[in-house]
Amino acid sequence: MSVRELVVLGTASQVPTRHRNHNGYVLRWDGEGIMFDPGEGTQRQMLYAGVAAHDLTRICVTHFHGDHSLGLAGVIQRINLDRVPHEITAHYPASGERFFERLRYATAYRETVALTRAPVAADGVIATTEAFTLEARCLSHPVESFGYRLVEPDGRRMLPERLAEHGISGPAVGELQRGGVVGGVTLADVSAPRPGQRFAFVMDTRLCDGVYALADGCDMLVVESTFLAADAALAREHGHLTAEQAAKVAAGADVRHLVLTHFSQRYPDATAFEREARDAGFTGRLTIARDLDRVPVPKRR
Repeated sequence: MSVRELVVLGTASQVPTRHRNHNGYVLRWDGEGIMFDPGEGTQRQMLYAGVAAHDLTRICVTHFHGDHSLGLAGVIQRINLDRVPHEITAHYPASGERFFERLRYATAYRETVALTRAPVAADGVIATTEAFTLEARCLSHPVESFGYRLVEPDGRRMLPERLAEHGISGPAVGELQRGGVVGGVTLADVSAPRPGQRFAFVMDTRLCDGVYALADGCDMLVVESTFLAADAALAREHGHLTAEQAAKVAAGADVRHLVLTHFSQRYPDATAFEREARDAGFTGRLTIARDLDRVPVPKRR
């Protein structure tokens, strides 16, 4: 059974709080488990959330500030301790190679798993599988930072009434899907276009072209909203977004489900982020992320 959901491991910016762990997110996408930005404490949060090391197939680090990467050492060691049987690929800014090296070998352990390095140096597609392409876009932060975007190929949705009209049923349906034509009936005759799903992960950044490119047409957009609009000047100074800015980007990009996260400890009331996002004009589904949330990716359009 395929599962597409975001598992939230931590939602705090800069420092953890009593109620929010450092960052950490896992996207379950059918048979893939993509971990984003494992901050300090991620390995313990995985236990609480029911995420096993065996579930992971990729690790994507947006940048090498501690709240987004200090948990990398523990996660890598856990992957090896549990002898994960498949290859795991790590994506991260190429400029941070020395930080990745230090975190990977922070202490002594026995390497048992094939961990493939795939540093990101520029915008573009960084991985292609049968199920999706993974893209990266440069963001605007005091250190080099990349956002990530998963794009499923477009497909076609079979129309039962059209199939019945043409007398196509049983094994012939599968034959038609594979070959494109059965008995003079084409796939286009009995189906309709089905857009592939899109997911984007945008962390520490000011507004920039990369933010808009990543968000465009997403079914789910996970995006930092470290500050509220009253502190917009502070947000820009430190290379962050406000909830208002994130919501306006989502509204303009036709995002279906907006997940706000990465909250500054200065705001004890998270409901303020929801009010600001709605006041900014976002009318789609909205989640103000909490640690250990499980957020389903919207069903296909």
